[in-house]
Amino acid sequence: MIFLQLVLLAAGFVMLINGADWFVDGAAGIARKMGIPQLVVGLTIVAMGTSAPEAAVSVTASLKGSADIAIGNVWGSNIINILVILGLTAVITSVAIQKSTLKIEIPFMLGISVVLIWLGSTGEVVSRLEGVILWSLFIVYLVYLYFLAKKGHEEEEEVTMSTWKLILLTIIGGVIIVWGSDVTVDAATAIAKILGMSDRFIGLTIVALGTSLPELVTSVTAARKGNADIAIGNIVGSNIFNVLFVIGTSALITPVPYVSSFIVDGIIAVAAGVLLWIAVFRKMELRRPWGIVMLLGYAAYFVYLLK
Repeated sequence: MIFLQLVLLAAGFVMLINGADWFVDGAAGIARKMGIPQLVVGLTIVAMGTSAPEAAVSVTASLKGSADIAIGNVWGSNIINILVILGLTAVITSVAIQKSTLKIEIPFMLGISVVLIWLGSTGEVVSRLEGVILWSLFIVYLVYLYFLAKKGHEEEEEVTMSTWKLILLTIIGGVIIVWGSDVTVDAATAIAKILGMSDRFIGLTIVALGTSLPELVTSVTAARKGNADIAIGNIVGSNIFNVLFVIGTSALITPVPYVSSFIVDGIIAVAAGVLLWIAVFRKMELRRPWGIVMLLGYAAYFVYLLK
C-alpha cells in the first residue's frame, strides 16, 4: 500500500516539474508577443493558474463542511509560498523585485491577511457578507492589475512559436500542474494517514505544501530561466488570490468557521510577508542569506506544529 503511494508521489512530482516548465515558457512567450510586462503575467495568469489547487481543495472542503482544511490550506500555503518557495528560489539564484511589488502588492497582501484574521477572529466565522467583502477587494485588485498592464506596456518581442501554440502550451502546462498536484496531495495524505499523523497537521503541512508545489516548481523554473518577475509576482499574486478569491468564494458558498488556533497561523503568515518586505527593501532583490533565514523560519514553524 505505502509503496504504491510512494510511486504516485514520484509521478506527481514529475508531472509538476514538466507542467511548470511548459506553463512558464507559454506564459512568458505570450507576454513577450503582446508586450505585457512579465510582472503582470506573474501576478495574474501564473498566480491564478498555480493557485488552482488551493481553490479546488478549499471550495470542495467548504462544500463538505471541512473548514479546517479550507482555512488551514490557505494559511499553510501562504506561509509555505514565502518561507519555503521564495526561500528555496533565493538559495538557487538572487530574485529581483519590482518597485510596484515592494510598494503596493506586498503591503496589499499584508493588509488583506490582517483583514482575514480580523474577520475570522471577531465572530469565529467568515460569513457570506464577509465573503462579499473579500470578493470586493479582489475586484479592486483586478482593476489595479488592469491599470498596471496598461501603464507598463512594453515593446512586443519576436517569438518564433505561434500565439495559439503558446496558449496551448500554457493551458496544457497548467492542467498538468493541477493534475500533478492532485496526485501528489492524495499520495502524501495517504502516506501521512498510514503513519498516523493528525488532520490539522496534514492540512497545514502536507496538503498546504502539496497545493503549493505548482508555485514552487513554477517559481524556481521561472527564476532559473531569468524570468524573475514571474517568480516574485507568482508568489505575491498567489497569496492575494488565496485570501480574496479562495476564502471569499468558500464563504459565499457556505459560512466558513474560523477556529481560534488559526489566528496564530494567520499571524505567522503576516510575519512571513513582513520578513519578505524587509529582505528586499534595500537591495531590491531577494538574496541567498535571506533565503536561508526564510527556510530556518519555516523549520521553526514546523517544529511548532509538531507540538
